[in-house]
Amino acid sequence: MTTTLQALLSQGADDAPALSAPGRRALTHGALRALIGDTLSTLNGLGIGRNDRVAIVLANGPEMAACFVACASGVTSAPLNPAYRLDEFEFYMSDLGAKALIVEQSSTSPAIDAARKLGVRLIDLVVDDGAPAGAFRLVARDGAAGAPAALGGTALPDDISMLLHTSGTTSRPKIVPLAQKNLAASAVHIGRTLRFTSTDCGLNIMPLFHIHGLIAGVLAPLAAGSQVFCTPGFNALKFFAWMDEARPTWYTAVPTMHQTILARAPKNAEVIARHPLRFIRSSSSSIPPQVIAEIEAVFKAPLIESYGMTEATHQMASNPLPPAVRKPGTVGIAAGPEVAIMGEDGTLMPRGATGEIVIRGPNVTAGYENNPKANAEAFVDGWFRTGDQGVMDEDGYLSITGRLKEIINRGGEKVSPREVDEILMDHPAVAQVVTFGMPHDKLGEEVAAAVVLREGQTATERDLQTFVSSRAADFKVPKKILIMDEIPKGATGKLQRIGLAAKLGLA
Repeated sequence: MTTTLQALLSQGADDAPALSAPGRRALTHGALRALIGDTLSTLNGLGIGRNDRVAIVLANGPEMAACFVACASGVTSAPLNPAYRLDEFEFYMSDLGAKALIVEQSSTSPAIDAARKLGVRLIDLVVDDGAPAGAFRLVARDGAAGAPAALGGTALPDDISMLLHTSGTTSRPKIVPLAQKNLAASAVHIGRTLRFTSTDCGLNIMPLFHIHGLIAGVLAPLAAGSQVFCTPGFNALKFFAWMDEARPTWYTAVPTMHQTILARAPKNAEVIARHPLRFIRSSSSSIPPQVIAEIEAVFKAPLIESYGMTEATHQMASNPLPPAVRKPGTVGIAAGPEVAIMGEDGTLMPRGATGEIVIRGPNVTAGYENNPKANAEAFVDGWFRTGDQGVMDEDGYLSITGRLKEIINRGGEKVSPREVDEILMDHPAVAQVVTFGMPHDKLGEEVAAAVVLREGQTATERDLQTFVSSRAADFKVPKKILIMDEIPKGATGKLQRIGLAAKLGLA
């Protein structure tokens, strides 16, 4: 199997389109390969080489896609959510040990102030007038060259190519290091599952700081020599106009996006008819079988539901393309790594038994960074414990029956309750808080919190929401905050997140 991005990205024909965008001419595969080489030469000349960490804070679009692929090919890329606030950028860049930060030349992101505070070198991404989609130059803001990198050139299979944080319920977010070979394996797995060819064009509406968009939306199709049409991010009002311009053969999204697209589909029947899709893909949270049936009827294309997570460099299981069987309500069959069900005693269970979903394979991280406790808990006899509960039927199709973890899955955005707790506890009026997930008809879960105020202090729900909003991205702000005299406790006196929504009448 291919183990480097350099080998992986050599597939596309030199003159075939690789990256395109609304109103822009396409960047070819040959030009993308040259861009990757130029980018790594620039970074190496600035003293940044293999395994050096480079934070990337760029808006969704072709430059973010190209910058990620280029950095992942020879340094350690660390894409960060542009919506983060100053405190979040400071935490993540410090935790990652970032050596440099790449931002757009005109950026006013708080990431810049965080980088200056931490002494992280600033590198501007410059797009020349009339440049094709995704083409850019990197220019160090301080203008200094520095000593050339000791480890330059393209990455080796075991080099770390990407770092992403995953939220933890009882501890700080964990760093997931993904090696060059993990990225390459996952791209190959996804390409194989979806049977990408050079004639495909993907309409990417996924954010490019998440594993879903980065690997399934960008890297896997580029590795197959096909085209990625990069939008500025999901916009239901523009989706069908983009479809007309891109003429895609597929797109991938989270269920909430699919439902929004579906709501606008009747008015855009002609666009759908003009551009028949080979398939539609859904991942990051479960999609109701009723919605699958409706999408397939409207688009006259199969919807392929997949199961992924950061630690697996995205895809673990997927429903197959026709003529193989798709089973709505399941996340399909193993699609890359081995997938099994493990009992509480650590033994693997037979088909039909419910237990924890575990995986192992070439796309799975070797372990969290600097976190032996988390690694001891997450790995059993070479198997990675997903924290999800599931069952596999006789045909090998996997159903997720519950989540063992307490992470709130808000439409595919993962929120650590502990992180929101800690922000709320900084409010002078708050004495006690428990953040938890409450059911939501479209997002699956929404963020909620129960709060006990300090004696003699006052604060409204709006006050507390505004406080969280100043310190965290909007998707982490609780939509419901209950101010209570006492928060219900479990039998041992512990505050319990699981089941709290039902106890408080929110489920």
